[in-house]
Amino acid sequence: MAAKDSIKLKTVCLKIGSGATPRGGKEAYKGGASALIRSQNIYNDGFRKDGVVYIDDTQSSELKNVEVFKGDVLLNITGDSVARCCQVSASILPARVNQHVAIIRPDPKTLDARYLHYILVSSKFQEHLLSLASAGATRQALTKLMIENLEVHLPHLAEQKRIAGILGALDDKIELNRKMNETLEQMTKALFKSWFVDFDPVHAKAERCQPAGMDKATADLFPDSFVDSELGKIPSGWKAGSLSELSEFSRESINPGESLSEIFDHYSLPSFDEGKAPKAEAGSEIKSNKLVVTKTCVLLSKLNPHIPRIWLPNLHASRRSICSTEFIVASAMAGCTREYLYALFISEDFSRTYGTLVTGTTGSHQRIRAESVLQMRLPVAPAKLISSFTDTIAPMLNRVASNTKESQTLAELRDTLLPQLLNGDLKVALKNRP
Repeated sequence: MAAKDSIKLKTVCLKIGSGATPRGGKEAYKGGASALIRSQNIYNDGFRKDGVVYIDDTQSSELKNVEVFKGDVLLNITGDSVARCCQVSASILPARVNQHVAIIRPDPKTLDARYLHYILVSSKFQEHLLSLASAGATRQALTKLMIENLEVHLPHLAEQKRIAGILGALDDKIELNRKMNETLEQMTKALFKSWFVDFDPVHAKAERCQPAGMDKATADLFPDSFVDSELGKIPSGWKAGSLSELSEFSRESINPGESLSEIFDHYSLPSFDEGKAPKAEAGSEIKSNKLVVTKTCVLLSKLNPHIPRIWLPNLHASRRSICSTEFIVASAMAGCTREYLYALFISEDFSRTYGTLVTGTTGSHQRIRAESVLQMRLPVAPAKLISSFTDTIAPMLNRVASNTKESQTLAELRDTLLPQLLNGDLKVALKNRP
């Protein structure tokens, strides 16, 4: 087939179709070996495991016709996330999809699945998909017929694979950075839990033992006994306090629309979900008041706390930073640090309590009242110990910031190359093989 030809998806795919939810709806998720992939797992930059639910063998058998295979392209077909697309992660198999997600399974003899994914996430195709989805009278939706009739540029299979390989190499590095960041954040969470939740060093010293893996100077910052408090037993010298003793919430706001040509770093919920990188936007593009992001702050999402969105901003040297009013701008007070606040906010204990402070009844409109957060009770450690903890985790969090910045640069390069490769404007020769 000539490189300039286009063809409808229905002629080069083995399967195009959406899934289903087991009888009984979401309350019927019984757990088991098979994952049920939903729209919240599908993002243009990759598959997200957060929120994956599992179904048992009987439910899985009932949904056998929507089984997901390795390499399948998944496309969200309804709701606010319509048109988001990714390839399934092999680590999640066996899996099925629900009715909000379509499986597109290319014929590997004709259409490379990774190449198809890059077509569907290209800006040109995303605009087309969103336009199709908005054509209906009610909510946004893509139908099976719409997907089948999508026309894609189809060069020779070898060229498809070359294009996918170039773009995939960039995405592989982005994914490696993501996994490294995940590991570094898990290490941060584990250390916070050991020191400030389980009090492991205090227990060790109470038993006349040296805290494991800890130098003497750090160990000396911990007491060797506990005292009773309203929170239960806490280390001697600590106090039962509230978050308001460690943090204050800034409400300073600006109207970017008053500075039409100025470029701001905009921290928004979509930007967080799409890779934790703020979007550089002109004031003219930002339509409402925003909160000022400060050097000493952590951003904590007030919306739907069951989806954790905690952000440690890496401020640009010359641009002003702003954020959505759906975030709390939590600044560290004297005796505390923003690194400590970040570790506190991502901890499981904080998350459990935070989730109980919601107002609103539906899953899509639950919010946190900032005043309630400041009243949360917690053990308050001495400032010297918080400082020592910060010194320990700061290099890890700095590496996370560096990896995130690198991934943002790689994503921008990928997005620049993508249309040129897909349109044939940029050619890459095959390497000579012996």
